[in-house]
Amino acid sequence: MFSGLLDLPWWGNVLAALALTHLTIISVTIYLHRHQAHRAVDIHPALAHFFRFWLWLTTGTVTSEWVAVHRKHHAKVESADDPHSPKIHGIRCLLLHGAELYRIGAADAETVSKYGHGCPDDWLERNLYKPWTNRGYYLMLLIDIILFGPIGITIWAVQMAWIPIFAAGVINGLGHWWGYRNYETCDTSSNIVPWGILIGGEELHNNHHAFAGSAKLSSKWWEFDIGWLYIRILEGLRLARVRRLPPEVVMVPGKKDVDVETMRAVVSNRFQVMADYACKVLHRVHAEEVEKLESVDSRQRGFLKSARSLLIREDSLLSLEAKQHLEQVLARSDALNIVYRYKCRLQAIWRQRHANHEHLVSGLREWCRQAEESGVRALEEFARSLPEYAVPPSKAVNP
Repeated sequence: MFSGLLDLPWWGNVLAALALTHLTIISVTIYLHRHQAHRAVDIHPALAHFFRFWLWLTTGTVTSEWVAVHRKHHAKVESADDPHSPKIHGIRCLLLHGAELYRIGAADAETVSKYGHGCPDDWLERNLYKPWTNRGYYLMLLIDIILFGPIGITIWAVQMAWIPIFAAGVINGLGHWWGYRNYETCDTSSNIVPWGILIGGEELHNNHHAFAGSAKLSSKWWEFDIGWLYIRILEGLRLARVRRLPPEVVMVPGKKDVDVETMRAVVSNRFQVMADYACKVLHRVHAEEVEKLESVDSRQRGFLKSARSLLIREDSLLSLEAKQHLEQVLARSDALNIVYRYKCRLQAIWRQRHANHEHLVSGLREWCRQAEESGVRALEEFARSLPEYAVPPSKAVNP
């Protein structure tokens, strides 16, 4: 029986299937996502053409349609207009029918026109990829059979299922439903696992929503983004150029005055600032308050401990029940009430999008002054350190 040009053993066919599906994932994360949708990285035209051709073979993706749906997701995240939100459609729908939601979103001409700008519109796009969207599948099937023999049909089936299950289902579903969060974004995006290997780094979904324009999806030292590893390799081969990364946190030890540079740095690094506030203020004060009840009231202590995650959670994401629980906790602890209210006030400063620099600097300066007089040690220390935030030297400007 014909066993294909490669004539591989069973384990060789398994490795080949994994390699082929991984290539598709890399094409999605580097070409479609980081290069086309967010312009975070430039890649060599020849490599871009390869990725586009491979995605036509394995997913039937039209670049402008995929990009449009993804950009709309960010623009309308978790609203009724979000093309694929588990908050709207339910986690079961995303896991089972995520790819279909993408197709529905891509079929909306207004969405593609509004959000799909800047994508390839050359001869190949107009005469091959768009009009013959589904024909690439059959060519891929033929290639698999020629290379692997009859088992190539199974390998092809795995290839066809990989993106709908893992990208459209897992990332768009689980990535907004379950996991851990480094940053309190205004959506429910979560990092599924800290090791972004299986889905090209897209597992680090909360990091991506915090810094959508970044070519790198990992944030903590213990997180791994394999897509970023490939980009660095391509950079070394002069096949890619990184355009944007998360804002760089720069501190000037000993700086005591809040100025325009401080304001710009705090606003630019607001997710890191709030993560820092959660660690150094909210968690610290919470632990101190829980410790006070160690041998006094175990029931009250348990009630207080249960609010730890609620203190740092983005307020707009709290349910009515969670808000009521949090308010009851804050009513029983003056220290927690103070640091939580100061958290909300700090967030309110950078949400004044239309305020001028002078107004924002004045607001931040006043926040620091009052926080230093709050009587809560952790908050006082944080307020004294906040003026140390600065913009990188290359980006500094005179006020």
